[in-house]
Amino acid sequence: MEWRFLPPLSALRAFSAFAEQGNVVGAGDVLGVSHAAISQQLRVLETHLNVSLLDRSGRALRLTDEGEQLARSLRGGFALIGEGVAAVTGARDARPLHISVTPTFAASWLMPRLAGFRAMHPDIDLMIDPTTDVVTLGPDGIDVAIRFGQGGWSGLESALLWESTLVVVGAPSLVGETAYADLDALARLPWIEELGTSESTNWLQTHGVTQRAVGVIRVPGNFLIDGARDGQGLAATVRRFVERDIEAGRLRVLHEEQRSGSGYHIVTRAGVMRAPLKAFVNWLKREGRTP
Repeated sequence: MEWRFLPPLSALRAFSAFAEQGNVVGAGDVLGVSHAAISQQLRVLETHLNVSLLDRSGRALRLTDEGEQLARSLRGGFALIGEGVAAVTGARDARPLHISVTPTFAASWLMPRLAGFRAMHPDIDLMIDPTTDVVTLGPDGIDVAIRFGQGGWSGLESALLWESTLVVVGAPSLVGETAYADLDALARLPWIEELGTSESTNWLQTHGVTQRAVGVIRVPGNFLIDGARDGQGLAATVRRFVERDIEAGRLRVLHEEQRSGSGYHIVTRAGVMRAPLKAFVNWLKREGRTP
């Protein structure tokens, strides 16, 4: 790389801060300098590159197409620099491990096992984020997500944790011993659906079940299976979550999705994992092999 041709780092930092904040005052606050200093650095950068990065025709400064392109590159570049500095100073390993999971997965699978990880790694702080949102993984945000699907998410690395089909289950107190021919027959019963967008809600929407159901209760995912056990409605969920309930007779399987290849995946960003993340991912993989 021809280092002597690169613009001054201070000018690149000022431009990146401006692109992030949207104005020179905010950029100055972030970097601890005056807005006049930011304006000067922006002009230094444009002069060095001989490219117009800012559109000054309006009342407020806006990025040009070239400015947008450079801003995207700098976001990734400064993120990598921050990761490298944190890695060598140990700061990256010191922050809590941030884990994104759906509420159902957290309540039904992760939390009952988490004491084992804590016993092995008492020095690693964890932050569990139970959400149905598909979150963005970042160097200072979510470290790892557990997602249901068939893998292969663009720009991310994924490893199958375990494979499982989706089932529709109901308590004997609600469904008795009746054999239901199809989903249309099941739609005549009350249903419980998870709030937000999850593996079960996607399935229900695809099959149009809850749109035809006589009554639907929408609850946080950690209440879904409890409600089904209590006979409050039918629930679509991952079979592995309710296997013991099925074996014990607390729930009956009324329909099972036969498509194979779907399951929960451990999703991380590409690149070298920091030590706490690597320990957690290895633990997840061992737990995933345990029934």
